[in-house]
Amino acid sequence: MSDATLPRRPRRELWLLALVTIMPVVASYFAYYVWRPESFRNYGELVQPTPLNGLAAASRESAPPFDSGVLKGHWVIVMIDSGACDADCKSKLWQMRQLRLTQGKDMDRVVRAWLVDDGALPDPEMLEEYEGTVVLQTQSSALIEKFPAAGARRNHLFLVDPLGNLMMRFPKNADPNRIKKDLGQLLRISRIG
Repeated sequence: MSDATLPRRPRRELWLLALVTIMPVVASYFAYYVWRPESFRNYGELVQPTPLNGLAAASRESAPPFDSGVLKGHWVIVMIDSGACDADCKSKLWQMRQLRLTQGKDMDRVVRAWLVDDGALPDPEMLEEYEGTVVLQTQSSALIEKFPAAGARRNHLFLVDPLGNLMMRFPKNADPNRIKKDLGQLLRISRIG
């Protein structure tokens, strides 16, 4: 039976079947090459992974470096600031605490670290308010240089992976909801930490 002798209905069904078969392929090419949704992009800026192992540290509880103890094997949110801690510093401490708490069942996989870059000792009362934040003292400019920043390093929050590699930087006055989303995605995907 030739195409001309086929009844109209089966021919229409044949074209519909061909269209249904081809559409997923066309849609996938369109989605991959043309349409790039914003929801797949991270908020934090990925930086060249930099190992931070061997970091000398000290705190009220003699916190260990990134490659051992409290920080080892955890995702670490790091801020760099003075031990005197002005209003911006306190805001970052509060934000780091909230980011950790919003991770729900995964919050034990996240640790907060405050890298004091000027040798000043933080106020003990403030440390009680932000209990659980590991305070790391450093006078090493070489260590501070490992944290890349556009402008002042004190303006950013940084993320260190469970292997001790600096991997992400968040901008000054960052949107906490977008940081929470990035961190949540990393925790969901990661098999370590």
